[in-house]
Amino acid sequence: MAGSILGTEVRRLEDPEILLGKGIYVGDIKPEGVAYAAFARSTLAHGNILSIDTSEAEGMPGVLKVYTAENLGVEPFEPTMQVAPVAARPPLATGKVRFAGEAVAAVIAQTPGQALDAAETIFADIDPLPSVTDMEKTTAADAPVILEALGKNVLTGTRDPSEVLDDADIVVKARLSNQRVAATPMEGQGILVVPPRDGEPLTIHASSQGAHWVKGQVQRAFGFSDEEIRVLTPQVGGAFGAKFSMPHEGAIAIKGAMDLDRPVQWIETRSENFSGMPHGRAQVQWVEMGFKKDGTVTGLRCHVIGDGGAYAGFGGGLYGSTKMMAQGVYEIPKIAFSSAFVLTNTTQTGAFRGAGRPEATALLERLMDMGAAELGIDPVEIRRKNLIPAFDTPMTTIVGAPYDSGDYAKPIDAALEAGGYQQLRAEQAARRERGDRVQLGIGVSAYVEVTAGLGPSEWSSVVIEDDGSATMRVGTGASGQGHRTAFAMLLSDHLGIPMEDIRLVHNDTAEVPSGFGTGGSRSLQVGGNALRNSADHVLTRAKQLAAEKFEANVDDIVVADAGGLGVAGVPGQSISWTELAGLAKENGGEPLQYAGIWDGPGPSFPFGAHLSVVEVDLDTGYVTPRKHIAVDDCGRILNPMLVRGQQHGGIAQGLAQSLFEEVLYDEDGNLVTAALADYGMPSAADLCDFEALNTETDAPGNPIGAKGIGESGTIGSTPAVHSAVIDAVSHLGIRHIDMPCTPEKVWRAVRDAENGVIHDPWTDIPAFFADLPEQVATAPGGDAGVQA
Repeated sequence: MAGSILGTEVRRLEDPEILLGKGIYVGDIKPEGVAYAAFARSTLAHGNILSIDTSEAEGMPGVLKVYTAENLGVEPFEPTMQVAPVAARPPLATGKVRFAGEAVAAVIAQTPGQALDAAETIFADIDPLPSVTDMEKTTAADAPVILEALGKNVLTGTRDPSEVLDDADIVVKARLSNQRVAATPMEGQGILVVPPRDGEPLTIHASSQGAHWVKGQVQRAFGFSDEEIRVLTPQVGGAFGAKFSMPHEGAIAIKGAMDLDRPVQWIETRSENFSGMPHGRAQVQWVEMGFKKDGTVTGLRCHVIGDGGAYAGFGGGLYGSTKMMAQGVYEIPKIAFSSAFVLTNTTQTGAFRGAGRPEATALLERLMDMGAAELGIDPVEIRRKNLIPAFDTPMTTIVGAPYDSGDYAKPIDAALEAGGYQQLRAEQAARRERGDRVQLGIGVSAYVEVTAGLGPSEWSSVVIEDDGSATMRVGTGASGQGHRTAFAMLLSDHLGIPMEDIRLVHNDTAEVPSGFGTGGSRSLQVGGNALRNSADHVLTRAKQLAAEKFEANVDDIVVADAGGLGVAGVPGQSISWTELAGLAKENGGEPLQYAGIWDGPGPSFPFGAHLSVVEVDLDTGYVTPRKHIAVDDCGRILNPMLVRGQQHGGIAQGLAQSLFEEVLYDEDGNLVTAALADYGMPSAADLCDFEALNTETDAPGNPIGAKGIGESGTIGSTPAVHSAVIDAVSHLGIRHIDMPCTPEKVWRAVRDAENGVIHDPWTDIPAFFADLPEQVATAPGGDAGVQA
């Protein structure tokens, strides 16, 4: 067979359809008789519902149905990752509203305009209650209680009393904020429900990361059997972790379609997207790290709060991933990790590109920089001194993370060389010597993360069609990553079938019997390996068929350069896949196909290093990104173009969190950043050129050798950019600036420092931590930072 296609630049098969506007999204599907849903939403963050007047809406033109909680009769959707049944969110507010933007009533009408007009006439009489949107203030004894059944705003938590800093020469500490951010995909949430007709099941088209997740939620809420419901996710215009669960508005669309016996569609507006789609991050950390005088780390202590919003979105518990990755790339002999899940009068939180892992890297890299500054050591050197040595057999960290393979010094060296680190430091020194008002900042980060931690198994099938083409089915779901291209490359390489003759079927519960969907950067290393496994079974049977035809030993059958299979060393003997498909079905034989579940070895641990260079105007606080270099190691690379695209997207989102993006609520719980005009989402003009490089360290245990890449760029870039900003003004004595490093924040820090005021980055740990039950973070089996 000719050389492998894997590892080469192959253009995305998906792009022509998308770029030419031929992609079909939920909002493009308009079945005959479709009606439209719109919602009346609370303008208060907290209050008791006294009454809801829908009388005017019910009499308006085109209105077909008006729902409140009283006449809806639908159980709450069980979230994709349910935290606590006590926090179950009803589709429409029941008795009380708990965040601004919560739906209190719904209208279904013949046109979108009619539905919106009618929804605006609905009046909800709500008796205001005090609200709390600050995750520290919500833990106070006198804070308003959000869920009466719970009786407090701390849902769960544990305290680690271990003394881990007793042998340190110095201890650096800071209160850090990973601010709440919005996923803001190009396509918001949406759903189209078509009632059962002509023997077809209830059919749901949803903008989602996992059709089977949606199907399960709907089944639990409505009691449908497997045969009574079909879920499809067409083109998905971005998700970033925020489209795991069925939106609560979907319950109204389903109920309306069933009650009216006609299709019902709901497409989220941008303001609804900001106020209702799960937000990400929302974590506050009190962190302390001990060092010896030579820069050796002696221990790490963390107290972390995660904000789940009013209904305990699972994002409030993503400190579990933060804890798992709390050792990072460093030899840390002792770790204590205390954490708590709290509720606030805000929309729920969920996953956002990285989901708990960026928060771990952020705290480690900030503390490394603070330790370097305190000890007078170069930030790179203090990192090198504490790196875990290279390894190619699995090891377990002190907090129980089963790292698979790593060489953490390699990407650091590559990033520094590509960026010209010593020259940058020389330029920085010269600017400081001259007293320039535009200073240079250099930030370095090193990270390791976990991918495919949510599910190591996946269903797939490969079918050789009668014309010799192939159809592959898999339980993952694409939302822009390039699955069709990557999976077709795998099959083409394995079977010799041209990529253009390979079709991908996914995102359809009628075609794919089970599937995890896409999340945690798992698609290639799990879905890809599942497809490779199915292709391998198909190839094994095809070789047997070819061997019988040619009366050859099956071990001598190979994939032919011209396509199909042939006999090794006998150029004239070959058989096409069309012929093989026919042979397989002769005499009533089974088609040439295989379907099954591939069980993987578990998660993998990609790693890398980023170098960021910024300029900071001391007179205005304005930060200008100048250069960003990423060296990410995602194991074996199948298509550098796809990997580079993921790196670029991740860097952009990480840089945005460092400098621009933050979801803000006012003191009354109103969402301030409710539109793109208010929320600091950058455009290309706000960014700089990115240089995306790679090292390759194979993932042991999976045949492809691939690790995830979808979130690595975000994890590495956020602390690198953050560090670069603080580095630019560190000569003034500034020790820390909270993200996002907006011009106002930077300007205030510079002004205060130049007036002799230096702010302590530490604040007192909230008192409630002392009352949490004890749980020691150290993994069983020893007290070494890394255990073989």
